[in-house]
Amino acid sequence: MAQTKYIFVTGGVTSSLGKGIIAASLAKLLQARGYRTTIQKFDPYINVDPGTLNPYEHGECFVTDDGAETDLDLGHYERFLNVPTSQSNNVTTGRVYLSVIEKERRGEFLGKTVQVVPHITNEIKERMQLLGNSGDFDIVITEIGGTVGDIESLPYIESVRQLVWELGENNGIVIHLTLVPFLAAAGELKTKPTQHSVKTLMESGIKADILVCRTEHELSEELRNKLALFCNVKREAVIQSIDASTIYEVPILMQQEGLDVVALKKLDLPQKSNPDLVNWNTFLSRLKNPKHTVNIGLVGKYVELQDSYKSILEAFIHAGAANETKVNVISIHSEYLDLDNIAEKLKDLDGILVAPGFGGRGIEGKIATVKFARENNIPFLGICLGMQMAVIEYSRTILGYLDANSTEMNENTTNPVIDLMEEQKNITDKGGTMRLGSWKCDLQQNTLAHKIYGKTSIFERHRHRYEFNGDYLQALENAGLKASGVNPDTGLVEIVEIENHPFFIGVQYHPEYKSTVDNPHPLFVSFVAAAVKSK
Repeated sequence: MAQTKYIFVTGGVTSSLGKGIIAASLAKLLQARGYRTTIQKFDPYINVDPGTLNPYEHGECFVTDDGAETDLDLGHYERFLNVPTSQSNNVTTGRVYLSVIEKERRGEFLGKTVQVVPHITNEIKERMQLLGNSGDFDIVITEIGGTVGDIESLPYIESVRQLVWELGENNGIVIHLTLVPFLAAAGELKTKPTQHSVKTLMESGIKADILVCRTEHELSEELRNKLALFCNVKREAVIQSIDASTIYEVPILMQQEGLDVVALKKLDLPQKSNPDLVNWNTFLSRLKNPKHTVNIGLVGKYVELQDSYKSILEAFIHAGAANETKVNVISIHSEYLDLDNIAEKLKDLDGILVAPGFGGRGIEGKIATVKFARENNIPFLGICLGMQMAVIEYSRTILGYLDANSTEMNENTTNPVIDLMEEQKNITDKGGTMRLGSWKCDLQQNTLAHKIYGKTSIFERHRHRYEFNGDYLQALENAGLKASGVNPDTGLVEIVEIENHPFFIGVQYHPEYKSTVDNPHPLFVSFVAAAVKSK
């Protein structure tokens, strides 16, 4: 079996330069040349996973088919490669230390003093090679979170140094992503931060093989030669990453810069064919040349930080391109919505999405939003908590259960139409204990859900503790809120919809996690189409 090759992506100068997008773009180009490629992310924080992190701290928590709560970069990997990721694709320092401590408690180190080197670094190296050793991939790209020089990143950088040495010539390379800032006062680009960053990397024993330079302005030939000389890389390995209008342009820009060609050369791999990017370019063309425009309100409670709803925003981009429509997503904070101002705040929308979330803040604003969308025939999509709000609103307004609520918001409600799942009632640990990952859902024929998916059985990803209370199913169905999707094993209602409405559907799962460039999610595609039609 041919040896798996490894590419490590590190970052310098500042965080948020887009290592994930560069890693995903390179992976896309290698995949398009016929290489089986995957990406993994190593995060230097001590949380065991992002599942217990506030969206304001870390952006959204992305969930995989196998129920791993992961970093949002894994969403980019899936959207670019159209290949599902798993538990193995995201590792945190917390997980590494937890594993080593558990081994120590079991006596696996036979009385040895447990240290960062070799025990922590060995654990990291083992996990770095997990996907490579599966035999499923030719190339594994590993993104190292944080910035070179951070105390937290040191064990990862040392592990990369050791692993590149152990893998031997041409089997492991390092791509270093840095910033080349433009100083307006001097009117020029400055290379010094990049030089310092590369020097810091070299102090840790790692020589960058390829330099990717984030910049707002074109890098001149003179500047590229200077960077090559002072950063000890070949001229062809200085790659410009200029700001793009959309992240989906980055693979094309990286192809023009020859990033994939340089990487394959360094790994001593044949170029095979030219990258097959026909579908990708078709998508880009539709994205850039829309025939329609719609305004869709995203009503949530973490709207100050765009990354809190990253997958939803990306799913709208995919669905917009599929409909040749520009989707303007208008973020609306549910905490500041009430029955008095709602008509004014939502009046120019062609569609409304009520977003997922946790806790009681901003809930009444979401319920008022559902009522407004339902009564004014505005296309509506509710996701997770959004679906639960639709059930509460219908119970209050149509069934007359004025105190209908979720026991998450009000434990003493006499009409708990949304309740804690039975198996959740004795759980005290918060991390990794929700209903997570891919679950089956059977769709009723001749319903909106069935029409959208075009099949009677689907698998979707979940992340919730509370769910539709089956005791109220009959009353709600009799009143016109149809349960069109149900989990066959648990009887859990997964989808609710209203028939005599342009488009009204709520889902307990997270469809946004599965939307990719190649496979836009049918729920989002249909929702955008309904918004176009209704406009």
